[in-house]
Parts: sequence; C-alpha cells; structure tokens
Amino acid sequence: MESTFLDRLSVLSHPQRMAIFRLLVRRCPDAVPAGEIARVLGLKASTASVYLSALNQSGLIRQSRRGTSVLYQMNLDAAQSVVSDLFLDCCRGRPDLCPPSFPDTIARSQTMPDKTFNVLFICTGNSARSVFAEAILRHEASDRFTAYSAGTQPRSELNPNAIEMLESRGIDTSALRAKTITEFQGPDAPPLDFVFTVCDLAANEDCPAWTGQPISAHWGLPDPVKAQGTEAEKRLAFQQTYGAMRNRIKAFAALPFSTLDRASLQKHIDDIGRTSETL
Repeated sequence: MESTFLDRLSVLSHPQRMAIFRLLVRRCPDAVPAGEIARVLGLKASTASVYLSALNQSGLIRQSRRGTSVLYQMNLDAAQSVVSDLFLDCCRGRPDLCPPSFPDTIARSQTMPDKTFNVLFICTGNSARSVFAEAILRHEASDRFTAYSAGTQPRSELNPNAIEMLESRGIDTSALRAKTITEFQGPDAPPLDFVFTVCDLAANEDCPAWTGQPISAHWGLPDPVKAQGTEAEKRLAFQQTYGAMRNRIKAFAALPFSTLDRASLQKHIDDIGRTSETL
C-alpha cells in the first residue's frame, strides 16, 4: 500500500499530470475524451497521451472507449485513498493537522440542515442553460430554494429565445439578468449550499474553491444558442434543453434532503446529471 501511495504522489507531482487530474475532478463523474482534455489544457495530443497513460497506470483515473473515442474519468476510490493515506495515516487523524471536517465518518454522517438552500447554476455565457435552471427552480420550489445563475464570461444580455421559451411556459423572467460568478465570490455574496455547472466549458475552467464547501456537480447540456438550421430547428434545440433541465430540476427538488447524508446526496445529484438529455 505504501508503494502505491508514493507512486500516486509521484505521478501527481508533475504539474501537467496534476492539471489533467484536476480537470477530471472538475468534470466528475463525466468521462472526457482525450482530445478535449488536450485542447482544454493546450497540450499536444502525443504529450497528453503520455500523461494520461501515467495517470491511468497509477489507478488515479480510468480509461474507457465510446466508438473510436478514448475517454477518461477520475477514479474516486483512488483519489480518496490518496487523501486518506496522506492525512489519516501520516497524521494519525490528528484534528490539528487534518483538514476541517475531512474524516470520512464525519463527512458521511452530516445531513443537510432544515433551511432554504442557496443554489447557483453556472455556464459560460449565462444566457440560456443556467438561466433556464435558475428560473425553473425558482418557479418549481421557491419555498425551499433560492436560485441564482452566473457566467464565467457572461454575455451582456440574456438570449431572447431562452426568455421566450420560459415565458411560453408561464415562468416569470422579470428578475433574470446576466451575471458574473464574481458576484458570488466576495464577502457580501450569499452562502451557497449547491453549485452546478451546466456547460462543459464552465466545468473545465480552474476556478477558486467556493467558500463553505457547497455540494457541487456537473450537469452538462448542449448549448442551444449554437444550434444551426431553420428557425424551427433552433427552437427545437431550446425546447430540448429546457425539457432536460426541467427534468433535472424536478428530480433535484424532489430529493429527501432531510434523510440523506452528504455522501448519499452527492451520489443522487451525480446520478441526476447522468440522465439522458431529454426524457
């Protein structure tokens, strides 16, 4: 076990291998194509392949195939083992050395408090997908959730097709506006309980950790703004994204929060993100 632990630390000591691992952590539980990993991190395909092979051989990530594409995802068990060996074994579980609330027994036993939860949805432009999520959650369960949305590179205006889609479903859009994630990172920002990325580009970005350790997940959906074709085909893309997001929001709002510990809740939320785009 000691050899495996040191081997994995050695693999992660290389900055580019660590960058790949951190990217797959941000995209967890997605399996990401090798080409996308290389493109996001600005690596040559051959260089990325070498780094991915080292991470895969160490067991820190897993490799799979979808057609001709080679996909990679983080190995949660291996990652947990590295952190556990580093802090619980090396430090013997000392509370003055271990990160706050790190021990697995504490993290798994924590349940969500009985309160109104603050939920932030993030995409790149904050013009369609994250706006759908904010508006739908507010419409479906404003008594239990305060919904927000923001963009890493927000557009100046919301997409008119997204607004039209929401209003056609009887959802109030008067409070919606394009926002940047910096509004939610300062000292006056609302404390967040959940943070969801709803586009791959936003999930790929290496953003600072959120204060308060909110539960986070990736619910990536295709960008309807980029749909090509006739007006009818473009409208269909918005309908499909809206429908997929509504299904996920309804499943999220229906979770029995008071009976789930954080680990179980995380699994349920990840499972919701794996559902098909339209049901």
